[in-house]
Amino acid sequence: MQQFSNIDETRHWCLQQRRQNRTIGLVPTMGALHEGHLALMRRAKRECDLCIATIFVNPTQFAAGEDLTRYPRPLQRDLELLERENVDAVFLPDESMMYPSGFGTYVSPPPVALPLEGESRPEHFRGVTTVVMKLFQIAQADRAFFGQKDFQQLRVIEDMTRDLNVPIEIIRCDIVRESDGLAMSSRNRYLNDEQRQRALSLSRALTAAKNLNQSGERDIATIEAVMKAELAVCDHVDYAVVVNRTTLLPPTDSITRPNESIALVAARIGNTRLIDNELL
Repeated sequence: MQQFSNIDETRHWCLQQRRQNRTIGLVPTMGALHEGHLALMRRAKRECDLCIATIFVNPTQFAAGEDLTRYPRPLQRDLELLERENVDAVFLPDESMMYPSGFGTYVSPPPVALPLEGESRPEHFRGVTTVVMKLFQIAQADRAFFGQKDFQQLRVIEDMTRDLNVPIEIIRCDIVRESDGLAMSSRNRYLNDEQRQRALSLSRALTAAKNLNQSGERDIATIEAVMKAELAVCDHVDYAVVVNRTTLLPPTDSITRPNESIALVAARIGNTRLIDNELL
């Protein structure tokens, strides 16, 4: 596996591969890899000739008081996992490489960034769109693979890519869950045993929403009330909503068409903020 910390070396490697007509799949991560990340890399390996991963804890998507300083950084373990998955290359920049002295250009996120996470974390998506655009420019891949657990982030990246005519295909990948239903996340390791049990309320809330919808319930207020009841064990709930899966805005008072809506939740367990979703 090739390891790069320099932008020019990374770009040169990618351009060399493309000149040989090899397709490249890009998997951007912040490290602390788990089975969800590895599933993205396996899919990239299946659908492309080569896979390049990136590991960079992006400071511009963390607000003051969030967990930037304590975000897990088990780099050696991450590299061993990448080797095991036969990832072809990894880009490992430091902050000064990505944001050199004098840096001042940011990518404004599209309208789909405004609700939900946009209200809870107002500067978050500006950091996401900026760093993802930079990674697209550095590792000029054919496809980029993102998990649906961060569904709003996925929608933001899809719209940014479309709006700015970036020549890369965004591939949606399914949520990977623990055996008990908890969506895999690098932040799960912050939870103690008692908190982890309470964290299962997120997936229970979403399962309840899906079951209600499948049984014929169309009233959004009713579905959201059931979700919030399941989340009562959380220390704080940012949102538990049913919205249009394209715009992330409330469709109407009721779900009128199949496959148009998504249930999304964000809640805090102790000091750990978790998100999850379920397509309806």
